[in-house]
Amino acid sequence: MKNFSFYSPTMIKFGQGSISKLNTIVMGKYSRVLLHYGGGSIKKNGVYDETMEELEKAGVKVFELGGVKPNPRLSLVREGIKLVKNNNIDLILAVGGGSVIDSAKAIALGAATEEDIWDYFLGKEKVRAALPVGVVLTIPATGSEASMGTVITNEENSLKLSVNHDILRPIFAIMDPTYTLSLPEDQTFAGVMDILSHIFERYFSNTLNVDFTDYLCEGAIKSVIKNAYSLKKDPNDYNARAEIMIAGTFAHNGLMGLGRQDDWASHLIAHQLSALYDTTHGVSLAIIFPAWMKYVYRENLDIFNKFALNIFNIADSGKSKERVALEGIEKFQSFLEKIGLPTTLKEANIPRDEFYRMADLATMQGSIGALKVLNREDVINIYKLAE
Repeated sequence: MKNFSFYSPTMIKFGQGSISKLNTIVMGKYSRVLLHYGGGSIKKNGVYDETMEELEKAGVKVFELGGVKPNPRLSLVREGIKLVKNNNIDLILAVGGGSVIDSAKAIALGAATEEDIWDYFLGKEKVRAALPVGVVLTIPATGSEASMGTVITNEENSLKLSVNHDILRPIFAIMDPTYTLSLPEDQTFAGVMDILSHIFERYFSNTLNVDFTDYLCEGAIKSVIKNAYSLKKDPNDYNARAEIMIAGTFAHNGLMGLGRQDDWASHLIAHQLSALYDTTHGVSLAIIFPAWMKYVYRENLDIFNKFALNIFNIADSGKSKERVALEGIEKFQSFLEKIGLPTTLKEANIPRDEFYRMADLATMQGSIGALKVLNREDVINIYKLAE
């Protein structure tokens, strides 16, 4: 196990009716709030009205900025920064899923500096300050409601980059599983893959003697898979929705990676699909992760054997470690297919003619990954495996 530092300041209010806690959280602490949201679904399902009612009770002045799209855009972040600065806003409240939260974090960062916000994503500037961010979560997927990261797409050059710093962790997250009952099936299961991907990036590690987090990761993976199948049968299963929602938060708040070396190559490779083709993040990951697994599994047969044995109960009697590992990967890909996610570029109708460009972007800052360090050619090969 490696040395580590763990910081997770986000206060979580979880369960049905938890929006009622919003006014007491905000009252007396903030006076001018930016309500940040997406395409308007929160106005159809009642979340907007409930949130505004609580903010009214808190006696704060509310400013609004909607229009966040999946793979949130830099242009809207810039608009939000101006709005916050011009109106002396002191809290950014993200109402939505990961895209809204990431956009809110970027606005919070940009509003606390005179530097250009994109310079932080390019690594030219260091994070020193940010306004506080709160969350009313409606889509369990990215874990951004308690994570240190924000991912933004610069639509001018099709670059999708991240900034990671503890100061970007939201100060509170209100999480009501009933808010997820109206989610379309494709969003629900893209979110499931997003959650699993965050666990995988920590679980598939070369770090030894990490039993505690091995078991945490494996338990979380099994829980997500079990409850995904439950939602496939009954989308209105509140308990399954609750299990998925809390798993999404703890998959990406750092807990699963304590003392481990993370990987994150698959995210960088998948980001290029989202940046170029505006593919849903979870769909991009469903395509890339099986291909990445097939490409790297020989680097650490032990961890892929544990995955096959402990997650999918693969029988190993008389089989080589390689055979067991491959059967585990096949079982995982089969799970994705059963919940309706594409696992190849062809299935997702994504063009297969930009592999070299995407590999250049994925490795623009050098080699990526840790379980197996990947260069440009490796990334191209993974895209080919995903065809």
